Amino acid sequence: MIDRYSRPQMSEIFSPENKFQVQLKIELLACEALNELGVIPKEELEKIKNKARLDLKRLEEIEAVVHHETVALLTTVAENMGEESRFLHLGMTSSDVLDTSLAVLMKDAADLIISDLEKLREVIIDKAREYKYTPMIGRTHGIHAEPITFGLKLLVWLSETDRNLERMRRAKEIISYGKISGAVGTYAHLDPYIEKYVCEKLGLKPALISTQIEQRDRHAEYLMILSLIASSLEKFATEIRNLQRTEIREVEEPFRKGQKGSSAMPHKRNPVRTEQICGLARVVRANSLAAMENIPLWNERDISHSSVERIIVPDSCILIDYMLNSFTVILTDLMVYPENMRRNLELTGGLIFSEKILLELVKAGLKREEAYSLVQRNALLAWEEGRDFRKLIEEDEQIRGYLGGNKIEECFAEDYPLKKVDVIFSRFGL
Repeated sequence: MIDRYSRPQMSEIFSPENKFQVQLKIELLACEALNELGVIPKEELEKIKNKARLDLKRLEEIEAVVHHETVALLTTVAENMGEESRFLHLGMTSSDVLDTSLAVLMKDAADLIISDLEKLREVIIDKAREYKYTPMIGRTHGIHAEPITFGLKLLVWLSETDRNLERMRRAKEIISYGKISGAVGTYAHLDPYIEKYVCEKLGLKPALISTQIEQRDRHAEYLMILSLIASSLEKFATEIRNLQRTEIREVEEPFRKGQKGSSAMPHKRNPVRTEQICGLARVVRANSLAAMENIPLWNERDISHSSVERIIVPDSCILIDYMLNSFTVILTDLMVYPENMRRNLELTGGLIFSEKILLELVKAGLKREEAYSLVQRNALLAWEEGRDFRKLIEEDEQIRGYLGGNKIEECFAEDYPLKKVDVIFSRFGL
């Protein structure tokens, strides 16, 4: 089994060697439980544990003949044993080993993904603090709306990442169940103590009830949570891609020394890594649909889910691990251009302060519909004729009649819509 004291690679968790080592451990733990129940003599148990070896090459040779991986595993291990091999897999069915081992692998994968999310979370916090007061335009429908700060945008990502962390911890809990209950889950040839013993040693809980398999709604929920994480990463990556567009260029994903953006156009600096994340998210989401289709099986079990899981579980876990690490690197070295944020903020000549003028007119006694018409009349002129919105408002006699003194000037104060930034940050303890 993989070294629990060093950070494994996700591919190591799902490697054939690790998978079969976990399965062998389950077989040996079951023997230990049988020893405690008085079924296997102590000396026979010691022989089993001393002689149990995994020979992956030999296992593959046997599986090529028998076309059954659990039989191949048992045969491979038994070849190094004597009569004591008869105690292996006693009263068990293949899925006792396969499903319980899969739970171990998915639990270990969950630990790795949780660690990835925690690292991303710290980077988001650092960046949010750095750009807490950096003003930029907020956009709705892709159109300039009102000012925000880049730090606030990052806080939205932080909040979503926190929810994904909570979901992933729940996914670990959901999948951390094993079963050693026999051919149709009735313990006909097994003592339930064996299941309890094996699961406790593996850090799992025994399923309250199972058929020949552990029910696949658990696996589907796990994969659905991975698809939510993938969708969040796609959302973050899409925002960077959008803000990197030439005419906006408020942020830019890292462009390394020696990197080339195009085979034809030397000037290109394309958002290739964020685009890659967006593409991979589609694969993870598609896999979650396959996981849901694995839930309805015939009677107490058929095998239609097995071939699917051999692809979607390792692939989704490996992809999410990669995507999280990739996006963390992107965000760590993200190129941010506050001067371009300032330029874009001022692009519409003050149009972004229209709501403040509307509200002040209402406070001054105008009906909302009348105030809206007055402000929109000037806003449309600014849009259509490229005129300065603030100047139009200052020259509008009707508006000046309601907003005298310095009131119009106050409406265009940039700090006004951002005065509660500290309040929002304080909700995150920042």
